[in-house]
Parts: sequence; C-alpha cells; structure tokens
Amino acid sequence: MAFLRPTLQSLLNQTFYSNATKIIFTTPGVRHLYAATTLGLDNFLSQRDRVKIQLENVAPKFREKMNEYTTEGSKNMVFTEDLKNMLHLADSNDLPLVIKMMTRFNQQNKQLRFGNYIFGPVIMRLFHFLNKHEEAYECFKSPELNGLFDQMMSYQILLDLLYENQRYDDVLEIFEIIKTRQIEGVKFAKNVVVLVCAACYKLNTQESLKFVLNLWSELNNVGHLPMRRAVTFCSGLAINQGKPEVGLEILSGAKNPNYTTIRNLKVLALVDMGRIDDALAVLKSVTHEDVASLGPVQTFNMDVMQKMKDAVVKLNNADITLEFNRVEKYFKDHGHIANNLLHEQLCQEIATPQIIRNKTSEFSPQRYNTTYEEGVNRRPTYKRRTIGGQSSLRPGLSEMH
Repeated sequence: MAFLRPTLQSLLNQTFYSNATKIIFTTPGVRHLYAATTLGLDNFLSQRDRVKIQLENVAPKFREKMNEYTTEGSKNMVFTEDLKNMLHLADSNDLPLVIKMMTRFNQQNKQLRFGNYIFGPVIMRLFHFLNKHEEAYECFKSPELNGLFDQMMSYQILLDLLYENQRYDDVLEIFEIIKTRQIEGVKFAKNVVVLVCAACYKLNTQESLKFVLNLWSELNNVGHLPMRRAVTFCSGLAINQGKPEVGLEILSGAKNPNYTTIRNLKVLALVDMGRIDDALAVLKSVTHEDVASLGPVQTFNMDVMQKMKDAVVKLNNADITLEFNRVEKYFKDHGHIANNLLHEQLCQEIATPQIIRNKTSEFSPQRYNTTYEEGVNRRPTYKRRTIGGQSSLRPGLSEMH
C-alpha cells in the first residue's frame, strides 16, 4: 500500500468541505459490528449457566463473604477461583462487588499469584453481556486496574461495546491508549482497526475523516494491511465527506477489488468525480462475468443504482443513456440489483470462526485470549441487542478477508 502515502499525506494538509451529496444513508436498527460468537459471548453465557448450577446453594453466602473480603481494611485476599466464580455469577447489582474484587485482586502481591488465568476478556464479556459500557470504559482507564485488560480480545470486546452504544468518540479515545501499549509487539490489531474505522464512518464528520486518514498513513508506514471492512469504512467516509478521489484511492488497496461493496463504492466515487463513463464500465463488467462465472450473482445496491441513474440523466448524453438503460434492464432481469442500501451492507455484522477444538481446559488462558472453545453441546443463548426488533445479517468468514 505504499502507493497511498504521497496521495493521502498531501490530502491531509488540504481543507475539507462537506457540501457533497451524502450518498450513504443512516439506517436504524443495526449498531453492533462483531457477532456474539466472535467475541465469545454465547459460550460465556453457557459457562455462566454451569457455574450458577454448581454454586446455586452457596451463592448468597459466597457473595456475603466476598463483600467482607473487599471491605476497607480487610487483609483477606481475593483468589483466582473467587474472582472467576464471581464473574460467572454476577448480575447488574453485583457490579460494585465485582469491581472491588478486581481491584483487590490486581493490587495484591503478584508474587502470590501462581496461576496464569487471563481475566481481561472474561470481565469485558461480562460488561458486554450486561451492557455496562460506562463501567467497562472506566475500568479500562483506571490506574488501579492497570495491566488487567492488556489483551487483544479485551480491546476488541470493549471497543465493540462502545460502538454498539454509539460512543464513537470514546472508541477513538480508547484506541489512542491502546496504541501506546503494543501488546505482543502489535500496535495495530486488525479487528481493533476495523472498529476504529467503523466509529469514524459513523461519526461522518470532517474531523473523523482527518483522524482516519492520519491512521491510514500510520498503517501504511508500518506495512499494516487493513482488512476489507476497514477499507470500505474509510472509503465510504471519504465519499460522504466530499472526497471521492480519496475514497477511490483507498479502494485500490483492497485485496479483492471484485467484492460487492468495493464495486459499489467505486461506482459512487466515480460518479461524484464526474467520470460517468468509467462508472458505467464498472457496471458493465458484471455482465461479462456472468458468462464465465458459476458463483453468486454480483449485485449493486439500489441507492447506488439510483445515484448512477440520476447522474446519467443529468449528463444528457444519448449514447451513455442508451448504454445505461441496457445495463439497467439486464440487471433487473438477472437479479443484479440488491434491495438494500449500501450503508446497510457496509455495517453488516461480522462473524468469524470459533477456535479449533482442543484439549485445553475450560479456564485455560488460551481460550480467554481469543474466543471460547465451541463445545459440542453449546447453546447459543446470547442475543444481540437490537433497535426496533431488527437484527443484522452475518456475512460470514469472507468478511474477514
């Protein structure tokens, strides 16, 4: 992606404007980005069920004891098993106790900790399940809990929770903190970058465009290759903010230029740049592929087609009008026009595979560093929060390429 450096760097110094027509619309109902299984939330609930059954008769006494252990002046220690059980028993009313236990555990003499259990992702899953985004945000920033959440999965779960609650500015703030930590020698975790780009796209402001372009330059400088979803968020934001030339340049870094969102964004950028004949060529390329391809039908979103049609009418060129009308008819006859907006497709939920089953124990650090191991009898009990009863589609593994 070295080709992006001089173009984007020079664009960073230009004055941005916002008088362009907004062509990617806001849709109600879809706010979350990563699927529950991707974050390990459904299996977290399965483990909660098991712990609740195991401790059903002693849970009230256990809570009472933990409250005593965490009172000011108490010299009692919170052990790994204590905190582990509390995290799987806790409801919203237990959060003050959970936070006190976390703090006590993290501040205890680390020489007395012989286990290697990783708590960060489990705590963040609890916050995510209970939708306690403010508590998650404050705990991550708390000096008393320093080091507890320094795992890639903890970052991803926290940012996803903030994103889901439309706290997009806080996503960017937390990202700046994450960059300073470079866990496992990684400064730009791919899933974290996707969430940051998504937050910038949702903010849809000149400031968020400047932020994401600066990030893009940083990524380029360290040789980071962003996932396609990050590419499309950045390109869509640039187009929305009246910078189609930037959006088009970013798209040229996509691994699969023939993917449907890449095609749609390319058409929008070319239309906004007044290159109607080039946009028409992108549309026509699909008709050629139909002859040779046995794969899924390539589609264009209905709002993209409408914007293209409006541009053709405005151009008032007889040859281009005739050619577009032919392509449009072909698309309608062969199912190439999708009945959804591009914005909806860009913001679809991302689903990734569970880790491969192995013989690691239920509480092994490997499992909590990534996702939970998918059990044979796993019950997918976790349901995403939705607005107005709507939920999003899950495009599957291909979204992560």
